[in-house]
Amino acid sequence: MPQGEDEPRVYEIRIHGCLNTEEALALQDPVEHLLCPDPDHTPPCDVPWSFALAADETDDNSTTLVLGVYTTKGQATQVANRVRTLAVGARLITVSEGEAGEWEELVEQYRFEEGLR
Repeated sequence: MPQGEDEPRVYEIRIHGCLNTEEALALQDPVEHLLCPDPDHTPPCDVPWSFALAADETDDNSTTLVLGVYTTKGQATQVANRVRTLAVGARLITVSEGEAGEWEELVEQYRFEEGLR
């Protein structure tokens, strides 16, 4: 049975065009602070998230920072819009549905934290 539009699932917010791995990794802290300004807060997070790196499909010489989130499509779009407000230059930022199997830790985090609500 297909999931409804408002049901949570894995989305990937890709920040394209990082010159190298170090530049992509340097973006993690500002994005993390944007998503979780108080790392010592009581769980759960509003939006469970995690990072990964990928080859940039728009430029063979670049790296992409991938922000995985487990949420609804609308909230994933809102998170992407917030990421765009960071000073990340004119980088392309895209949102697409991700594969839950590739983000197992994120899915488990969601299930655990959902039990805390």
